[in-house]
Amino acid sequence: MRIIFMGTPELSVGTLEALVEAGHDVCLAVTQPDKPKGRGKEMQPTPVKETAVRYGIPVFQPKKVREPECVEYLKSFQAEVCVVVAFGQILPGEILDMTPYGCINVHTSLLPKYRGAAPIQWAIIQGEQVTGVTTMQMDEGIDTGDMLLTTEVPITPEETGESLHDKLAAAGAELAVRTLKELEAGTLTPKKQGESPTPYAKMLNKKMGNIDWNQPAAAIERLIRGLNSWPSAYTIWNGKVMKIWKAGVKSDETGDTVEKAAPGTILKVEKDSFCVQTGDGVLLVKEVQLPGKKHMDVCAFLRGNTVTPGTILTSGM
Repeated sequence: MRIIFMGTPELSVGTLEALVEAGHDVCLAVTQPDKPKGRGKEMQPTPVKETAVRYGIPVFQPKKVREPECVEYLKSFQAEVCVVVAFGQILPGEILDMTPYGCINVHTSLLPKYRGAAPIQWAIIQGEQVTGVTTMQMDEGIDTGDMLLTTEVPITPEETGESLHDKLAAAGAELAVRTLKELEAGTLTPKKQGESPTPYAKMLNKKMGNIDWNQPAAAIERLIRGLNSWPSAYTIWNGKVMKIWKAGVKSDETGDTVEKAAPGTILKVEKDSFCVQTGDGVLLVKEVQLPGKKHMDVCAFLRGNTVTPGTILTSGM
């Protein structure tokens, strides 16, 4: 099929590659404008742009794709379908309807669950055991279009936002190719979505990582995994921001000390971890990072830092 591909981050790359390798004619890649990055503020192309250039695919980077001249430019390619994966702009009806097969979105959740910008991370934070990918016929709502195909992906107890991202990117690439095959063959039966049973998966920001030690240990542990690798969960230790990259819920910590300790209190320091009282249960901290330092396990951290029982970890600003 002749395809206009719309996507921006690394999540989109696998689908673009899969469509090309499957023999489709990707006639244009539409992605967000380059952005300055790093200390030198050099302009950084999006992952989709880099991939498109590698394949010799023309690239279009509109600030606002809904502008009339942009819409007319897209129409000039006479594509059969648009495939959209985390593009980052809301598409107007003129674009949704400009090709014979419309716009097909690859969404990284089992719709109607977790509509929104960050379904991967929220599935972990909310304690889901299974997530997946849905291909959807886009409409003018946000992730509300008719569902085409789905595939499930289990969430393991050690799953992080980063590891689940990679699994869903691969699953989405495969599902996109299968969806187009069945779409062209006329064997798909679109299915209407019901109401979403989960909160809107709002965009992540750095403040979300600010650990509230009044929350249960299990919820904090899921937050740490869900926000790994960005924006990361953190607390304040001895006046410094301490990122926590890995933790567990300690199930065997009982006694009066735990009952009386304030949330955020470091209860015990062991060779390769330290225990923190939460609003419900004890969190076992295993991997941390201080500003300007490398991410390291607690065993390595303790060789250069002293962590004292009774110290209270606090929320940041």
